[in-house]
Amino acid sequence: MPAHRFITRRTLVQRSLAGVAGLWLATHFPQAQANTAVRFILPLSAGSGVDAIARSASQALSEALGGKAVVVDNQPGAGGVIGTQGIVRAAPDGATLGFVSNNHVIFPSVVKNLSFDPVADITPISIVCTSPLLLVARADFPANNLQELQALLKKSPDTYNFGSSGNGTILHLAAEQFLQLTGTQSTHVPYRGTGPLVADMIGGQVDWGVIALPAIRGQLEAGRLKVLASCTPEPIASFPNIPTAIQQGYPDYVVEGWVAVVGPKGLSQDTVDQMYTALKHAYQQPSVMEAMDKQGNTVTLHPPAYTREYIASERQKYDVLAKNAGLTPQ
Repeated sequence: MPAHRFITRRTLVQRSLAGVAGLWLATHFPQAQANTAVRFILPLSAGSGVDAIARSASQALSEALGGKAVVVDNQPGAGGVIGTQGIVRAAPDGATLGFVSNNHVIFPSVVKNLSFDPVADITPISIVCTSPLLLVARADFPANNLQELQALLKKSPDTYNFGSSGNGTILHLAAEQFLQLTGTQSTHVPYRGTGPLVADMIGGQVDWGVIALPAIRGQLEAGRLKVLASCTPEPIASFPNIPTAIQQGYPDYVVEGWVAVVGPKGLSQDTVDQMYTALKHAYQQPSVMEAMDKQGNTVTLHPPAYTREYIASERQKYDVLAKNAGLTPQ
């Protein structure tokens, strides 16, 4: 008899649970039964860290929305401004949302005549996840921890440089935060993206910098870069031996990459609540959790109210950092 005719008790239970879950989702997401898709604009190119985060959960999110199609729409350009304009200018009907990162709140500090307000012109839905940021250095750098780095920079402020993925990016301002906290100086070398920065740090042209874990995980495991500290509030589960800045005596040096789902201004509370519930369902699926862990991300799923306050506080934080770093909108 063909194998496919046999149905185990476990299979029956799984199918029953799936049916219950599907009924629950259909009941809680009546709008999801429409034929229209939900489009998520990403103000970044395909292959970026945020792109991987969005696509990891797209199928699970579609299922959570009762089968409604989920479309990931990459709209890079102008450092992310173009794609963000698409989010804030969309109709507030829940059909167009977006994934944004720390750079979203940095725009006013680096972009002149910005056509939108990153706080007032969006509807926050959830901080989906965080990406650990690490303060790293070339493999033969003479410092092995933050205290030694601070001592080197104080002794020879014009000797060492640090790189970033570009002026005013989260990686730039995260490094500037360390310099401002320690009263030290280091020459900034901006790059057009993380890839060239990592390559030159491995090659010895760049001394140190702050980089997100997902971008350098393989380089760390291969010993091509040296980690001086994590900038996270707690040790990283997958790298427990990396000391945090807090553990090294720098309690105020905490900065993480984050990714949030937002919509245009004016989304109804029902739409916000429904999408937040769908995101929770999607990002708590084992396959999605596994994918996020492999990327080095931590699923957070903070609720809408928290997300609104957090994004506003991040806007203020990076505004101060940018001004202290001497950045002016260009």
